[in-house]
Amino acid sequence: MGKLIQRLLIFSLGLPLLVALVVFLPHKNHLCLNIMVIITSILGTLEFQYILKQKNLFIPAPEAAILGGIFPILAALAVSFNLVAGLGFFLAVMAAASWLIVSRIFSNKEEQSNFINRTAAGFLTMVYPGLFLSWIIVLASFRNSEIIIAVFILMVFLNDSLAWTMGMLFGKNNRGIIPASPEKSIAGFAGGLLASVLTGFLAVMLFPGIFVSAIKNPLFAGIILGLLTGMAAIFGDLGESVLKRSANIKDSGILIPGRGGILDSIDSIALAAPVFYFAFSFLFIN
Repeated sequence: MGKLIQRLLIFSLGLPLLVALVVFLPHKNHLCLNIMVIITSILGTLEFQYILKQKNLFIPAPEAAILGGIFPILAALAVSFNLVAGLGFFLAVMAAASWLIVSRIFSNKEEQSNFINRTAAGFLTMVYPGLFLSWIIVLASFRNSEIIIAVFILMVFLNDSLAWTMGMLFGKNNRGIIPASPEKSIAGFAGGLLASVLTGFLAVMLFPGIFVSAIKNPLFAGIILGLLTGMAAIFGDLGESVLKRSANIKDSGILIPGRGGILDSIDSIALAAPVFYFAFSFLFIN
């Protein structure tokens, strides 16, 4: 019961605060949100570094933190300050990748024997979760971005919350369909997708001047946006479950009461962010 209360408090307080941050502090293309994404990416990367360590894919925590922050920092510099163009972005990423390859040249034989593992861990921490979360920052490039980002946040977090609620209430006899996460249920998946689809539908209804459809039926476009984003959120959650199961750990950390670690809280939003961006770009005119 304690975990249930903690989870409800995090949802009832955290979600409104996050939406308020997006809506009321849009300055410098959501610089406050972008800083939060950078910090979250780095903390999530440190948890991922710990998970990789359980499989002998070791990279020092400071190095993992720097690599995990590269993509969101570059995205924030481009969106909030217009400081990084396409070529600068690729040069920075190439510099980080080159570091991973050449930084162990003068290491001792013992370190060289672990070179492949360390390099693999470096590339993985550079990509997950930072690269995926960077697309939240890129959403600020849309006009009326405060509404669009708020809809995205609601679409993912309501998916997660309703999936958990429906699973608790109606999932007792329909669990175990996904080996990676046997506690997940059909009722939970259905509830999560329903929440995302309804959010997309209501977004078009409430903000027709912002969600201007590129296809004939705007409500159908909202439903498709919610369906694709909801599915990505569910797959993101399941993917992180596989990572933890592979490392034989239950939670990625202990920072979030009632939920576990940072990765446990952002796994859905990480994979859903690029899907939402490209789906919105295709389905709506901005």
